[in-house]
Amino acid sequence: MTNKTAVVTGASSGIGAATARALAAEGFHVFCAARRSDRIETLAHEIGGTAVTCDVTDQAQVDALAATVGDSLDLLVNNAGGALGIAPVVDSDPDQWRQMYEINVIGTLNVTKALTPALIASGAGTIINTGSIAGHVAYEGGGGYTAAKHALAVMTETLRLELNGQPVRVTEIAPGMVQTEEFSLVRLGDQAEADAVYQGVSEPLVAEDIADAITWVATRPHHVNIDLIIIKPLAQAAPHKIHRES
Repeated sequence: MTNKTAVVTGASSGIGAATARALAAEGFHVFCAARRSDRIETLAHEIGGTAVTCDVTDQAQVDALAATVGDSLDLLVNNAGGALGIAPVVDSDPDQWRQMYEINVIGTLNVTKALTPALIASGAGTIINTGSIAGHVAYEGGGGYTAAKHALAVMTETLRLELNGQPVRVTEIAPGMVQTEEFSLVRLGDQAEADAVYQGVSEPLVAEDIADAITWVATRPHHVNIDLIIIKPLAQAAPHKIHRES
């Protein structure tokens, strides 16, 4: 895998950071893209990659990312995303819905548009979008997030159809419950409430589990396209069905 290049957005923590480390271990030179410069600079130094400060919702910063990457790219991992709030639809804050749509959908669109020419130019490109089971199953309190992730899922499917005949694979990785340091805290805004999400769940997924799946997809022979992987911990049968030990 020497001389392969990868871009990972949302690389400053959680799944993004774990993915950058896993890809580097497979020989990829990783462009670590995220808004928090200090974090990605530390990560890039650790793995021998390149830090690129980038808010995926800012077109100028996305264009700068594409310029840094150059004319050829082997792998794009669109991982930047997130959830805000758990209010019922009729009580939701429209601004939170807009924020979730901007980062999960429009941000992914911006980066994909900017980097697809380089993926095609590589002759063997791969796009992996980090979705969610929220993009495949609705659940109460998740209206804004499920709407955004459903949009990401169908955008991924459409992209695969439209790139058919080009040397670019397109995959969605859709995790269920993953315990990371920030996802639930950002969503709920309270550490105690964030901790309660995982209470009684003996083994939720961790970021490295998703990074392992992403790396496995990226390292298949290029004629093999994995359309979709839905990954849940054993304790989770569905978003609303989770075994918790007392």
